[in-house]
Amino acid sequence: MLEPRLTAAAILALLSVFELWSSPPVAESAIGVNWGTISLHRLNPSTVVDLLKENKIAKVKIFDTDPGVLRALMGSGIEVMVGIPNEMLAALSSSTTASDLWVRQNVSAYVGKGGANIRYIAVGNEPFLTSYSGQFQSYVVPALVNIQQSLAKLNLAGYIKLVVPCNADAYEASLPSQGAFRPELTQIMTQIVQFLNSNGSPFVVNIYPFLSLYGNSDFPQDYAFFGGTTHPVTDGANVYTNAFDGNFDTLVAALSKLGYGQMPIVVGEVGWPTDGALGANLTAARAFNQGLITHVLSNKGTPLRPGVPPMDIYLFSLLDEGAKSTLPGNFERHWGIFSFDGQAKYALNLGLGNRLLKNARNVEYLPSRWCVANPFRDLSDVANHMKLACSMADCTTLNYGGSCNGIGAKGNISYAFNSYYQLQMQNVQSCDFDGLGVVTFLDPSVGECRFLVGVTDTSSSSQSYKRWVIVWYWILWGIGVFLV
Repeated sequence: MLEPRLTAAAILALLSVFELWSSPPVAESAIGVNWGTISLHRLNPSTVVDLLKENKIAKVKIFDTDPGVLRALMGSGIEVMVGIPNEMLAALSSSTTASDLWVRQNVSAYVGKGGANIRYIAVGNEPFLTSYSGQFQSYVVPALVNIQQSLAKLNLAGYIKLVVPCNADAYEASLPSQGAFRPELTQIMTQIVQFLNSNGSPFVVNIYPFLSLYGNSDFPQDYAFFGGTTHPVTDGANVYTNAFDGNFDTLVAALSKLGYGQMPIVVGEVGWPTDGALGANLTAARAFNQGLITHVLSNKGTPLRPGVPPMDIYLFSLLDEGAKSTLPGNFERHWGIFSFDGQAKYALNLGLGNRLLKNARNVEYLPSRWCVANPFRDLSDVANHMKLACSMADCTTLNYGGSCNGIGAKGNISYAFNSYYQLQMQNVQSCDFDGLGVVTFLDPSVGECRFLVGVTDTSSSSQSYKRWVIVWYWILWGIGVFLV
């Protein structure tokens, strides 16, 4: 049976109906984290949940609905924001049959007594990025409406809120008070904020001062942090001393222009990488994240919202993700406040009761051995071997600005060989490289350049999830085709 497609008028009519079904969630401001899982050495999800609890982190944002992750979160009490990938929006926007199925399988199956505390569903992830050229734009509002209907059918619409995480490039201005959404987004943003307001949902935005600094050589470095600046931005009577407040208030002004200047705002992603680029290091990451946390928890707010800090902020991110795309930059694999194995990279007080981060416990490592360049062999023909190793493993720390950039040619070879060797679970043949590699039991790490030892194999759960995602795409695609 064909299902009618929703017109803009029908969507706006439904928005007012949904207002009767929902009430805003009562929640305290908090410091949460993003838990990404695009990793070459993936920790057991239960180990990560224990890490969250040990550090008293009560809110976590994930980018999908990985069954292994959601099962690990069941019974933890941790508030969860799950995500719908942009690629699923088309199918979910075209059919309530598809949205009903998705909600049943990925949300209601995990909630309830002793279940996962899912409080938000992120419908897409930065779907309005300029680099997407409007690819997902038409799907967002219909997907919101369909999923809201599906939640209402299961009596979950009053408890689980829908949000649309937006990148800060969705709005623009030369000064914060002049903030406005991009002209081509004005109509859809009006619909989205009406929907959010009607259902008691916050506006979720991702703010990255690091990217402003990384992408603009003229950007004042001290303005990216919270320790004061010699380049303040004066906007009428308001003076901005850090990029975070300026960016945040640009959004406040943009929302005000739509008539929603008091809408609660959650910062869905914010952080600083520790490697992979100039300016991406442990010292800068600690300075930014600690400054941000102290600033937000002081409740000072911003010039346009004095005394009203963001509703919540989610640090990006919990763990390094060594398999992420490096298209934006090599730093993409190094945002974690913890390394891939759950070990704290630097001292950080989250303001949640612990003065310092606590490391993951009971992490199961492979044996303490490494693969390095054979000191007795001619290494002049090593280029193809390094290319192979780094095409599969993560060698981003070797590049300019990385923590391992200065370890020399032989050190570079050893790092590449070892990264591949650990990825292959220390299979003895993976350290051969036509006799150019050799296994050592002496840690070859140099200074801040750490030669890793892998964790025991969790790839089975990772592979199961990949298969699960593929199956879901086919299911939703099939439903969409059948109903057209």
